[in-house]
Amino acid sequence: MHPLITVDELAPRLGEPGGPVVLDVRWSLLGPPGRQDYERGHLPGAVFVDLDTELAAPPGPGGRHPLPAAGELQRVLRRAGVRSDRTVVAYDANDGSAAARAWWLLRWAGHRDVRVLDGGYDAWVEQGEPVTTEVPEPTETGFDVVPGSMPVVDEQGAARLAREGRLLDARAPQRYRGETEPVDPRAGHIPGAVNVPFAHNVTAGGRWKSPAELAERFRDSGVDADSAVGVYCGSGVTACSNLLALEHAGLSGPDNPAALYSGSWSHWSADPERPAATGPEPG
Repeated sequence: MHPLITVDELAPRLGEPGGPVVLDVRWSLLGPPGRQDYERGHLPGAVFVDLDTELAAPPGPGGRHPLPAAGELQRVLRRAGVRSDRTVVAYDANDGSAAARAWWLLRWAGHRDVRVLDGGYDAWVEQGEPVTTEVPEPTETGFDVVPGSMPVVDEQGAARLAREGRLLDARAPQRYRGETEPVDPRAGHIPGAVNVPFAHNVTAGGRWKSPAELAERFRDSGVDADSAVGVYCGSGVTACSNLLALEHAGLSGPDNPAALYSGSWSHWSADPERPAATGPEPG
């Protein structure tokens, strides 16, 4: 199932019987809260879902954005009107990474038809489509979360992929190199990881790059369709952008899905016994 949907594809389907369930997951690491943007205007029928509190468990030993408990996620998705027989479309603003987290998490939970709106809220507005401040009241559903439908690795699995496959670090280059670390306990990266910044998956206008462009980028980092691949970032959110991009590029799929190290650097760096590499990639 293709991971993206365009404004032109989504617009005529909104409001139709059996049409998509739309989730607004606008979010920023440094704020302000996404709900403020939602209240100022959102796609008709869209339900706001908070990434920090509903698409993640509370911060703790598992990192800054651990995966939510299956029962808690099920409660959130049922409240939002998610059903297994209806497409779910997630959107955010700017780079698509928060929507990619929702896309991945729904896939992990067993939903088979999830898309990210290409270009997000900005693309919707730019194309003259309507927005509203009306907050919908979806009927609660009986959607069942079946966790584990997308692969996850722990710190040992991440280290193994760095040695034996490809472990992609989705953070900005300066964080990967250890030149700065604004959030987590230590600077640097997991030894053997390759830096593939998530921000380069989209154009300056926030549209996802073509499959060919993304495939070339990942292949330059040593990834091909037969590679065992894992992805991490700061806390497991923006890494999902790389997971979506890998699928969009045809380098990940049902037969060889890339894995998420959900704790990511926020988990790895919290243990001083785990090594931290700094500097650019060798070679």
